Amino acid sequence: MPLILPFLLLAACNVNPPSLGGIWREAQGSLPGVAEAATMVTGAGFDRRAEPPDPDGAALRLWLGSQRAHAMLVQATGERRLWRTPAGFAVATDGPRVVATAGLTQALAASRLEGPDPLADPKALLARGRSLRRQVDLATQQREPGGMRFGLLLDCRLRARLLPEDAATLLVEERCSSPQLEDFTNRFWADAETGAVLRSEQWIGPNLPPLRLEELGPAG
Repeated sequence: MPLILPFLLLAACNVNPPSLGGIWREAQGSLPGVAEAATMVTGAGFDRRAEPPDPDGAALRLWLGSQRAHAMLVQATGERRLWRTPAGFAVATDGPRVVATAGLTQALAASRLEGPDPLADPKALLARGRSLRRQVDLATQQREPGGMRFGLLLDCRLRARLLPEDAATLLVEERCSSPQLEDFTNRFWADAETGAVLRSEQWIGPNLPPLRLEELGPAG
């Protein structure tokens, strides 16, 4: 069962909710208040300061539309990580996949997979595509009951191909459709030899631009 948290419901694929909930509560204490967060959809949760060239620990470079920011690692448990920008936007990842966000007017409150994640082995997607069913929960930053939507179903299809201009990189495209949401495509760029995802572009909710992520520092 997912864990109900003060700001949003957070559950992720193959995650023990109490453990991830403890990580998420730590970051929530440093997030801005509701009034400030309500403006972040325009980019106020992102800053224009340059990311550190040599981060002491793991860090992400983030883009949301034309806005850019860096996010430092708050806490990690296995493949689960929580990142936060200096301006207060937070994102939770499980491996390369974004599973929750906070700090925008619209929050991705939870993401759950039915079965193993094909992104665990991107190279296998070169030979044949894979289908995947996901469920997501959405909430407003104000936590209004009318703005919460639970158990939205996504039917996704993942395929990979080597980039013609860069044979060392393979591109995984995950095309998702839903009777309750608009269609969208996630993209993951991975090392063709190791399968490690280097950067990605992922849907984080309706009426928002995709969130682009690129790791800056060591995974710890």
